[in-house]
Amino acid sequence: MDKCFASAHEALDGLIEDGMTLAVGGFGLCGIPEALIEALRDTGKRELTVASNNAGVDGFGLGLLLESRQISKMMSSYVGENREFERQYLSGELELEFCPQGTLAERLRAGGAGIAAFYTRTGYGTKIAEGKEVREFNGEHYVMEHGLPVDVALVKAQVADRAGNLRFAKTARNFNPLAAMAGRVCVAEVEEIVETGAIDPDDVHLPGIFVHRIVHNPNPEKRIEKRTLREAN
Repeated sequence: MDKCFASAHEALDGLIEDGMTLAVGGFGLCGIPEALIEALRDTGKRELTVASNNAGVDGFGLGLLLESRQISKMMSSYVGENREFERQYLSGELELEFCPQGTLAERLRAGGAGIAAFYTRTGYGTKIAEGKEVREFNGEHYVMEHGLPVDVALVKAQVADRAGNLRFAKTARNFNPLAAMAGRVCVAEVEEIVETGAIDPDDVHLPGIFVHRIVHNPNPEKRIEKRTLREAN
């Protein structure tokens, strides 16, 4: 089955509705599905809840959806680098659910694995645990967190075959596979498409059963958040 679509806009056609919950892969600006985020903006759909490690930066990545006021709630572990995010949150325009980075990753994984909830020591005794069930195991306190299945997952991979098997590059492997698993429908933006069977089975990071649509973006911008250069000698 060939899962490839001609453009990011075509890959999202018929998928996005107002009020949906989405998981978007990436770590900072590394491994974000740039073209799919722009296509999501162009759908004009609103009141979106987005689970993602962060919210991009002003004018790029998920920052585009904040500027267009399409996101009503973010579920994130890091919210720096984005002035518009800060402004909307402090003014009450944007709802924010802070989620520790490892907990967010595990919530996505659990959502994809059909696990309703799990217990973690992370966040116990902090605001993160307020209103949540706490239980004691072996003398330690644990906070119950819910799995996080989502309507649509948007992810970025380095290589895909036409059946949707994916291989991620380095840091892009952090949240992308977990976000993909959590999605009822997953759309993958990839830099290279090969024929089915061309990826060695040992190099498949995410099986194609989790991926429903693929779009080719061979030349992503890959913007750097903060460029640090060594002084000349």
